[in-house]
Amino acid sequence: MTASTTPPDNGRPSVLVVDDEQLIRWSLAEELRSAGFEPLEAGSLAEAREHRERTTPELYIFDIRLPDGSGIDLLKEVRADDPDTPVVMITGHGSVSTAVEVTRLGATEYIPKPFDLREMMLVVGRATAAARRNRELHALRERAARAGYQEMVGSSAAMGRVFDLLRRLEDADAPTVLVLGESGTGKDLIARAIHDRSRRAAEPFLEIDCTGLSDELIQSELFGHERGAFTDARSRKLGLFEVAGRGTIFLDEIGELSMVTQSKLLRALENRRFKRVGGTADVQLKARVIAATNRDLTAEVDAGRFRMDLFYRLNVIPVNVPPLRDRAGDVPLLVTHFVQRLARDLGRPIREVDPAAMELLESYEWPGNVRELRNVLERAVILCRGDAIYAHDLPAELAGERAPRLGSSGFELPPEGLDLAALERDLVVQALERSDGNQSRAARLLRIGRYALRYRMEKAGLLPGRKSEDTDEQ
Repeated sequence: MTASTTPPDNGRPSVLVVDDEQLIRWSLAEELRSAGFEPLEAGSLAEAREHRERTTPELYIFDIRLPDGSGIDLLKEVRADDPDTPVVMITGHGSVSTAVEVTRLGATEYIPKPFDLREMMLVVGRATAAARRNRELHALRERAARAGYQEMVGSSAAMGRVFDLLRRLEDADAPTVLVLGESGTGKDLIARAIHDRSRRAAEPFLEIDCTGLSDELIQSELFGHERGAFTDARSRKLGLFEVAGRGTIFLDEIGELSMVTQSKLLRALENRRFKRVGGTADVQLKARVIAATNRDLTAEVDAGRFRMDLFYRLNVIPVNVPPLRDRAGDVPLLVTHFVQRLARDLGRPIREVDPAAMELLESYEWPGNVRELRNVLERAVILCRGDAIYAHDLPAELAGERAPRLGSSGFELPPEGLDLAALERDLVVQALERSDGNQSRAARLLRIGRYALRYRMEKAGLLPGRKSEDTDEQ
């Protein structure tokens, strides 16, 4: 059966009531209409199926005994088409076995007759609210799945370990998570991914950068304050911990907090309660707290700048985000991803990155990590004149560092000439020997990308399975 998804003309969510007793249908219809629903009535299986051909109700109420069959048959049909729409079963001839059967078949609620209309409306409200939340959460999960962990890209082993941990966190409602990594590695994307893939996804995600904030300001932002708590506190203000409800609070650069604020944060995390600044009443902390820092917190603890007990409280689930230099194989993927997105967002006809430009991008150390890479590519997409990004479109310091001018090496071509292929092969062998066979380090020694190195190794017969006269197989 293919049911129409067209809503009622008045835009109110519809509820299909199927019962052979007209008084029950009328009573339920009146209550539903008063509660903002559009009631649809049917006295038989045939009428119910006609309604389902025309519309898709937000909730069903089925009597089990009907003139032309059983409401259980309708329940099975609905569950075959839609496993999520709530179904309330009612009957005047109920038993424990019947209740077990309809529950097993997917009924949301089972109510025996006679029933109280107020109880029925409570059930209807609870069921429709739960169904709506489930649909929203499902949509959020689908969006996050399509985005690939909030646009994070990577096939390296280092990122594979991060993604595996994030997948395991999807069903684990850990109250605290600590994200560690250098600036620009995408710690904020990790935090957002943890939230979006969790059961808290439909709740708020609130973030605050702890850098450069005074104790008074950061405590007011986190815990809120009462009127008169300090000079400018003219009214009560709710803090992020309270506003977030059961959502997520992201504390970026938590290593910047003073010892005083660290102490108050620790108490809130330990007790899952806090007081507003200037207040005396306890407020329950329901939100998950994700903290991030680019500092080495172990060293900060040793230096006396970060509380050891707070570190242990935060470090229950640590997520270590690798720097881009440790995931060099991901650079081509990131470049392709960013160029496609930037070209689309900026309306630029960029289709590709020239191999020479890609070599420069692969060879660079990227001290600013993924953020720096994205900024470099954004500049290139904006300034390039054709439909491809070339080496001269990259920043001068990037190209200059990796592409010396002709003759800058001091090497002079002999008058009799030389065997360029043999020279190239010899240099590749030397680079591999000096780097103990590590191809990434060898590529950096030669100022080329790893894929460019592998191309030259293959051409020279230096890859596994290829014969090589001058070096062992790599």
